[in-house]
Amino acid sequence: MTDVNFKTMSLPGQTGAGGTSGPSDQSSDDASLPYDLIELLFFAYRDFTGDPDDVLAKFDFGRAHHRVLHFVERNPGMMVTDLLNILRITKQSLGRVLKQLVDAGMIEQREGLHDRRQRLLYTTEQGHALAEELTRLQKVRLERALIGLPNGSEETIRQFLLQMIDPDARADILALVRSSFDLKG
Repeated sequence: MTDVNFKTMSLPGQTGAGGTSGPSDQSSDDASLPYDLIELLFFAYRDFTGDPDDVLAKFDFGRAHHRVLHFVERNPGMMVTDLLNILRITKQSLGRVLKQLVDAGMIEQREGLHDRRQRLLYTTEQGHALAEELTRLQKVRLERALIGLPNGSEETIRQFLLQMIDPDARADILALVRSSFDLKG
């Protein structure tokens, strides 16, 4: 894996080591690739998840725990099978994370009303509080990022993020996002 060399990399508006604006080590074949977008997305994701990571570390939890808490909090009563489809992880991986969250009193599993084999997931009071704290940290970062952007930027960002998702998954993801928004607002 290659490390970013900040001494030779320049940001927009800055002059690189070769006197040009932008990374000086790209070949002409790579000129159309949006390396800056790739790297900015990497660093944005690092910082977006970093704030919650600090809180999760206090519980010996990681990002998988965060994702499970987030989706269970936003979709109370969801089935384990639905969570597997959302996260695209193995049943074994989810089982390990769920066991840790259940043992820590963050999530509870209930039998389905019509099918006792179903395992429906809910956050507990403690899990709700943790999920809310993690979301608050990420909302603060998003709000800071949106300050000063032109009106309508939120919709442009939504469209950009949607376009990043595989086309065959977009409808399902939009339905999930809209239904969880309708539940919690």
